Amino acid sequence: MKKMIGAALLALPVLFHPAFAATAQQNKMATCNKEAGDRKGDERKAFMKECLSNKPKVSDAQKAQQEKMKTCNAQAKGMKGDERKKFMSDCLKKD
Repeated sequence: MKKMIGAALLALPVLFHPAFAATAQQNKMATCNKEAGDRKGDERKAFMKECLSNKPKVSDAQKAQQEKMKTCNAQAKGMKGDERKKFMSDCLKKD
């Protein structure tokens, strides 16, 4: 058991080494480069900036669902337990 812990502790610096992190970034850069295709100039810069950022892309449908959730949550204020579950379920099913 002590040998396993020792081996794990020896591996930690390797995992947090800057070269290890650079490899992940390089892979992401290569992927974004392929996706950029024939884009040029400002269009390419904007695409690469968005692609390389860590922000998850949110679709219009996801935005609408988030807004619906906010609205239903506000209306369910004060409700608890099964009453809240039922209300939220019904509210989120509405168009």
